[in-house]
This record gives sequence, C-alpha cells and structure tokens, in this order.
Amino acid sequence: MKNLIIFLSVILMANTTIAQTIEVCNTCTISTLKAAIYQAKDFDTIIVKKGIYKEHKILVDKPLTIIGKNYPVIDGELKGEIITIISDNVTVDGLFILNVGTSYTEDFAAIRVAKSKNFVIKNLVLEKLFFGIYIEKSSYGKVFHNKIIGDAVEEYSSGNGIQLWYSNHIEIEHNYVEHVRDGIYLEFSDDCLIKNNVSAENLRYGLHFMFSNNDIYQDNTFENNGAGVAVMFSKKIKMLNNIFKENWGTASYGMLLKEINDAEIIGNTFEENTIGINIEGSNRIIYKHNNFKNNGWAIKVRGACYTNHFLENNFLYNSFDIAYNSKVNDNVFDRNFWSNYTGYDLDKNGVGDVPYRPVKLFSYIVNRTPETIILLRSMFIDIIDFSEKVSPVFTPDNLLDNNPLTKQITW
Repeated sequence: MKNLIIFLSVILMANTTIAQTIEVCNTCTISTLKAAIYQAKDFDTIIVKKGIYKEHKILVDKPLTIIGKNYPVIDGELKGEIITIISDNVTVDGLFILNVGTSYTEDFAAIRVAKSKNFVIKNLVLEKLFFGIYIEKSSYGKVFHNKIIGDAVEEYSSGNGIQLWYSNHIEIEHNYVEHVRDGIYLEFSDDCLIKNNVSAENLRYGLHFMFSNNDIYQDNTFENNGAGVAVMFSKKIKMLNNIFKENWGTASYGMLLKEINDAEIIGNTFEENTIGINIEGSNRIIYKHNNFKNNGWAIKVRGACYTNHFLENNFLYNSFDIAYNSKVNDNVFDRNFWSNYTGYDLDKNGVGDVPYRPVKLFSYIVNRTPETIILLRSMFIDIIDFSEKVSPVFTPDNLLDNNPLTKQITW
C-alpha cells in the first residue's frame, strides 16, 4: 500500500510539473502575449515569433519563460507601462520593446519587476522609453545583455535606464545604456553586482546610487555623461577596474563621493574629466592602483574626509593633482607616481628622495576664484606655487607623499 501511494504521488507530480510550450504569432491561434500568459500554466514557455504586437499593461503573474524569436516588437503605443512581472521565477528573453508611455505621476517602464524573486531579464532591446527596466522590492535576479536606448531631452520628463529600488542580490551585467536620465540607478539596494556595463551620453549620471551597501561595481565604462557618477550615503562598496571618461562641464566629475565610508576604489581609470573624483564627507576609503589621466583636477577633497589612504596610484598630466580645502589632514598619500614630480632618486631604488607636495597654492586660489584659471600657464603661478611648497600657509604642511615613485606604476 505504501509503495502504491508513492507511485501515485510521483505520477501526480509529473502531471502537474510537465511544462508546455505556447507559440504566439500574428497568424497563430494565440496572437497576443496577453492571451498566451492567460492560457499558460506555471512554468510553461511562451515563444513569441517575429512580428509587431501592439500591447501594453501585460501582467506576468505566474512563473513563465517568455522568449522572443528574431526580436518580435512589443509596441506600447505610448499608452503606459508595457510588461509588469509580479511572480517569482520569470524569464524574459529576446524582445524588442518600444513606445513606453510618459507620465508625471507614474514611473512607467518598458519592463517592471515587482516583489519577485529568481527572475532573469536578458537580451532585450528597449527604445522610446520613459523608464527602461525598473526593479522594485525584488531579489535574486539577473539583468544582462540588454540594450537600452532612450531619447531623453530634459531631466524632468525622462526616466532611468535600469533602476533598482529596495532590491537586493541583483546582478546587472553586460548592458548598454544611453540617452536616459541616469543610466543605472540604485536606491536602498544591497549586495548587488554591477559588472561589464556601458553607460554613456546620459543627461545626468552614468551611475547614481544612494543608501545602497555592500555592492560591487566592476569593469564598467561611464563615459560622456552630464555629471558623471554619483555615489552617496553608502558603505562597504567596491569600485573595481571601471573607466570614468570624458565627463566634462562646470558641474561634472568622473565620480562624486558623498558620505561614503569603508569602501575600496581600486584599479579604476579616470581620464579627461573636469574632476576625476570629487570627495565630501567620506572616510576610511582605500584608493589604490587607479590611473588619473588628463583631468582638470584628479581629486578634489572637500570637508570632513578622514583616514583615507591613497596608495600606488598614477597621477598623469592633470592640470591639478589634488585640491584640498582644509588645513587639517590625516589622509595618507604614499608610493604614488606623480608626472609633475621633479625630485631625484640618487640611490636608484625607484622612490624619490624628496617628498612630493601634491596640493598647489594655485589650485587653492582657483577653488575660490575660478576666473584665475586663465593664469594657469603663467610664470607668476610657478612662483606662488614654489613659495607655498617652501613654506606652506594655505595647505596642510603634512599633506605629502613621502615616497613618490619615479616610474609609472603598472599592474
């Protein structure tokens, strides 16, 4: 009797877990994605064939795999949100979604994931959008190999490319985002991996995150964005091997750090930005093996920044290496390479025999009177910088790299 019960249980489970495939096409019995979702059972696969499907408010409320063949177009006709996922275990793959509605009261998205787990959003092309991929109160999901192309003109009437809100353990990899408000945005989202993405030519930030801890940002490129990258009110983050490039403008920077603590910023390249890193109220951060090249300012250190370590970085041909607005310093600069260093190395051990003072008096003056930048290459500036070097008055006398390297660092 016991064996019979086990046998019947196995048969019942098999009958309830066999997934089926439903095809959607313009000439099929099922011709809309909404109808296919309605008829599908849990864990079925829906194949959407090439064609144009004019649909919006598509609700995915059961575990499904939705696959587009040859990039079928889901056209929302500017009527609102297009796909909303509210179930666990959903995969959406290979769709071309466009014409998201715009609203000043609702954040319409091409695809939204709400209160879901174990989801996969991949191989999508999103165009003519408000928000692209919006993930809220969800966890353990993957967003990868998506192309998000907005047409944002003004910040107030545009949304973000990929947005996370109160979402944890999300992997965002190999996405391309451009011409939206913020390329990638995180708020209250912990333990996430942001890797191998390109976020370029966005109105405001290539990456913007706040109140998000224990996240890793690795091997991304943030290029030619309105203001750069903003990192705020977070702790225990890792920024590894990213490129911050060509973020130019009076209020632009490669990266802004505000109220960031206990972080690692290692192996990044900051090139051709107005400011490489703008730092405010950030403490106990390791800056190591970064390249600062051809920036206006490599680093601007503003108020309340303590116990930071700048170790083995390359400072290459920046107009100013360090700007510092306090007379108190307990940050450490050690074993960096400075292209402006003019000291000597008599014992040939690769370390300069004379400490390097990276803060120039002229940098201090420009911070207070920007118009004086026109004097940048004049002999007068060389004289005042030399006088500050000999007898520091306006800059901390202990802000030194006591072991400046005489050769550019490679790693």
